[in-house]
Amino acid sequence: MEEEDDWVRVQSPTDSDLWNPSSAPGFESESTKPLKITFNVPAAHWTDALPIGNGRLGAMIWGGVASEILNLNEDTIWTGIPADYTDPNAPEALDKVRRLVDDGKYAEATALADKKLTGHSPNAYQVLGDLKLEFDNLGASSYVQGTYLRELDLDTAVVSVRYTVGDAEFTREHFASNPDQVIVTKISSSKARALSFTVSFDSKMLHHSFTDGQNQIVMEGSCSGVRVSPGGTESTDTDTANDNPRGIQFSAAVGLQIGGSGGVIRELDGDKLRVETSDWAILILSGSSSFSGPFTKPADSAKNPTSDALQVLTSLKKLSYSEIYARHLDDYQNLFHRVSLQLSKASHNSRPAAAAAADEPNLPTSVRVQSFQKDEDPSLVELMFQYGRYLLISCSRPGTQPANLQGIWNQYLDPPWDGAPHLNINLQMNYWPSLPCNLSECQEPLFDYVSSLSINGAKTAKVNYETASGGWVAHQVTDLWAKTSPDHGQALWALWPMGGAWLCTHLWEHYTFTMDKSFLANKAYPLLEGCTLFLLDWLIKGPGPVGGGFLETNPSTSPEHFFTAPDGKPASVSYSSTMDIAIIREIFSEIVSAAKVLGKGSDDELIKRVLDAQTRLPPTRIARDGSIMEWAQDFQDPDIHHRHLSHLFGLFPGHAITPGKTPDLCKAADYSLYKRGEDGPGWSTTWKAALRARLHDSEHAYRMIKHLFDLVDPDHETSFEGGVYSNLFTAHPPFQIDANFGFSAAVAEMLVQSTLKDLYFLPALPRDKWANGCVKGLKARGGVTVNICWKEGDLHQVGVWSSKDHSNSVRRRRLHYGGNTVTANILPRNVYTFNSKLKCLNTYNLP
Repeated sequence: MEEEDDWVRVQSPTDSDLWNPSSAPGFESESTKPLKITFNVPAAHWTDALPIGNGRLGAMIWGGVASEILNLNEDTIWTGIPADYTDPNAPEALDKVRRLVDDGKYAEATALADKKLTGHSPNAYQVLGDLKLEFDNLGASSYVQGTYLRELDLDTAVVSVRYTVGDAEFTREHFASNPDQVIVTKISSSKARALSFTVSFDSKMLHHSFTDGQNQIVMEGSCSGVRVSPGGTESTDTDTANDNPRGIQFSAAVGLQIGGSGGVIRELDGDKLRVETSDWAILILSGSSSFSGPFTKPADSAKNPTSDALQVLTSLKKLSYSEIYARHLDDYQNLFHRVSLQLSKASHNSRPAAAAAADEPNLPTSVRVQSFQKDEDPSLVELMFQYGRYLLISCSRPGTQPANLQGIWNQYLDPPWDGAPHLNINLQMNYWPSLPCNLSECQEPLFDYVSSLSINGAKTAKVNYETASGGWVAHQVTDLWAKTSPDHGQALWALWPMGGAWLCTHLWEHYTFTMDKSFLANKAYPLLEGCTLFLLDWLIKGPGPVGGGFLETNPSTSPEHFFTAPDGKPASVSYSSTMDIAIIREIFSEIVSAAKVLGKGSDDELIKRVLDAQTRLPPTRIARDGSIMEWAQDFQDPDIHHRHLSHLFGLFPGHAITPGKTPDLCKAADYSLYKRGEDGPGWSTTWKAALRARLHDSEHAYRMIKHLFDLVDPDHETSFEGGVYSNLFTAHPPFQIDANFGFSAAVAEMLVQSTLKDLYFLPALPRDKWANGCVKGLKARGGVTVNICWKEGDLHQVGVWSSKDHSNSVRRRRLHYGGNTVTANILPRNVYTFNSKLKCLNTYNLP
């Protein structure tokens, strides 16, 4: 491998390149502010480090001067083994809980459910280890002040570190390549023979390292086969706690090459490599595990992680650094460049000093966050929007695991909430931006994972709930092994059999955005069918005091939220929570629509059952105070500022509540949001922004966008609610990645909304905050790409097209802006430009 090669990259045009407004007076077509997260000091905390990832492998870059640390993760390194997710004692308890609910004894039903209808905790996401670089003769304060720069460039997905020591400038570049499945680091000095350092592995996991005589270091390690509690002991709520089964095995390998005259590599202590007097060095790191799928025990796996990791390094020895970098850049930018966003304030507004400071190219991003409440710099919104897209590209690619509670980045053996995918908002929010933000491929791991859940979930449904139709269920939390049973703990969060159903709404959404009929037939419909069968069995005719002959879910909770029962006692278990029914209504509507697309008539037995059940679902009700009722009865809410917004599912991400069709419910939803208030975890903040956008409430949608820009101090994070860290990771706190994705989705929702027949342009644009702007490459339902430019708060021009000729595409679309609606034919492979009055100005063919 050589350090330098001359390459000329020619990149194919992406969606954001295919349209420009015919004229945009006074508005620059491209932003002058680079999409970079910037620091002028090394990281002091993990949330100061910068993330890179290729979907499967991730690293956090600290950028120290005397030493560099890359915290490494691999998405299949988890505790545990496949398990039995059934409870044969559940049906008896279920019957008793239902009778207590029918009798209005909600506190007693809750207490019994806590004891008898909860299960085991999920397994925990782990770490791979650390790659450590120790540099010679460089103290932490030895670099020339003012020369240090560490930044993540979202345009290239490269973290760079630069500083000067004496008369030598040192640079490092780090990136994670998806095509070659490696993490690459290049270190160089402007002064010949000035680079000397030691390379080693370390890990919190059980591990050992060794050199192999080929300028490579190998680290081998293992995970616990049982879930380890935060105290470090085997969890007592796991059946296999005392069996100590073989857990997942893993390996990492790093290869080292150097350049320059006189440079040498030496082995040190049998587990380190030492570089002396080189000009540059390139490290290529691979990692692998013995995970062979959620149904195979690690002890039965035929995979050899060490052999797999070394084989990756061997396969790249004939490629130069420039070739590997070019392959990475091609792959990444093909996804990232699909969408561009430029925002600016009104041209007549004078720019405050803090906003002008944002133009400084090396201004630390943390300073920009701190000043946002005053300067409201739109370029920071652009950066945060694109950062969500960057993170999704970096932690979820075809063939990987779905993004977990922390994406793929984790520093703990006992991460908060196990780092496990939570199905009562968090996993779903991770994928909210995938479709509107033009990253549909990044959602594929979610669908593969849902397929695994459906297999385990069929067993859980049959045993725990004695369903007769062969459907499947998943509850509130899961893990690498596709756990589908209730969580350990209280029914308040654990007894929620709607997790799988909510995930299934993503299947239909994927179809509506891509119009991929093959996906609908072969992947989506079978999973929707199994989900629907469970829901039909789960619904029972309720005798409740306001039952009115409706079908009901019993027992039912509203995720993580207590109510005060009529007898004054706290309870969480009742019947037909608003979210339960909203999700069921959504699934039933989707499977009926999917069946129609696939040519299944109303005589299909499943569709007959669904159509009958639809007429017997209880309506969404409005409480006495004018808000949306969260439960089937108008119970007293002891925590009106609760973080979850479950009763508003029908507004977003659902579609049952809309300003045009259900104005009374929208008014009630607006009041519900007012009652909840603005404070809450990061994910709650971004959900509120999306909900406000659906109400076309630009003022309050923007208030929630602004609310997120609160710089969290990691030494005192318990004093915060929501906010962002210095590396723009979003905070619950602690770090949860869902709000990063929710932010991107909410901004997209403010700019474009759609149905299969409608396109709404700038439905929640904060005109006084983002007076001028242009967004290109957003996706809308019906397989349409949308590009919008606006000036002084008003629409300037819109460009739309459908790139594929789907026989099932809806070609006549209603276009909406500012109270004006027109109907237009959007023919495949034609680009249409409309003005502010929605008059078509011109059309041309796609290249």
